[in-house]
Amino acid sequence: MGEKVSYGCDLVPPSGHRPLPLMLLLAASALSRVKEIPPEVWKYVAITVVAIIALVLIVRKLAGTNKIWLTIIAGVVISIVGFQCVYERNEPKFLTPIVDKIAPFFPSKIDYNATQKKDVKM
Repeated sequence: MGEKVSYGCDLVPPSGHRPLPLMLLLAASALSRVKEIPPEVWKYVAITVVAIIALVLIVRKLAGTNKIWLTIIAGVVISIVGFQCVYERNEPKFLTPIVDKIAPFFPSKIDYNATQKKDVKM
């Protein structure tokens, strides 16, 4: 009855030695390595986490609505982002071959700036 039951997550190993100093050393070295990461990386990580949480909340909220409205809203958002990528030519690298094929059919910032410079010279 006085026997100790192990659940596989004991903080003290069977040898009886406490690993606390080693863990503190590892935590301190990890903290020093984390301090070396530039602040702008943390900004992008925070923005990404907030965007993912917002996206999940929005999709959960819209999942209970009519599927037609969800399809229309998704189509509008995808169209706006797609046209912005074509106009600004700031698409991700993996989308460049697709945007290269559809870009001639839509106006672009590069073409607009070229026509503005041509009009100024006249």
